[in-house]
Amino acid sequence: MRGVLVALALTAVAVLGTATPALAHNVLISSDPANGSSVAAGPAKLSLTFDQYVQGADVNQIAVTGPGGGQWAEGPITVVNNVISAPLRPLGPAGKYTVGYRVLSADGHPVTGELTFTLTTAGTGTPATVDAARSPGGSAQAAPESSSTGVPIWVWIAGAVVLLAIGLTVALRSGSNVSQENTAEKKQ
Repeated sequence: MRGVLVALALTAVAVLGTATPALAHNVLISSDPANGSSVAAGPAKLSLTFDQYVQGADVNQIAVTGPGGGQWAEGPITVVNNVISAPLRPLGPAGKYTVGYRVLSADGHPVTGELTFTLTTAGTGTPATVDAARSPGGSAQAAPESSSTGVPIWVWIAGAVVLLAIGLTVALRSGSNVSQENTAEKKQ
């Protein structure tokens, strides 16, 4: 009986241990321009860096909204490991720009967030039209390619199932060996 309990405990630890990475969502660790920063000139692109790789998927989005409500992100989003980037139109009015993002986390869950930066000197750019922002080249589209090397969630689940099956097999075999030994002792 003691062997069965030990085997079940080891199986539980193995299953929980392999599930832990699948429970962690990506966290934004930096951005360029930085959250809350002031810039004199508008950047040509916006980059967001996460603590884990970002899956290259059609759901990844970056939107940059200016002081007047216009959209400033334009073109395909690129994903390289844990960095997602979007090209920006030349910025226009001085003021606060809000960056909203939605990315597909390493564990397969969407992660959303928002940050801001302030343009201190007005630029000469004009915002994208609503149609341009939603067009195939607009900011809501993600690049299909990614150089991420993370392990998909289904691999972790399959590993947990295999470990559970091994643990149960060991527990059942240990239990039958113990009962056979007890039967043999009683016969003597």
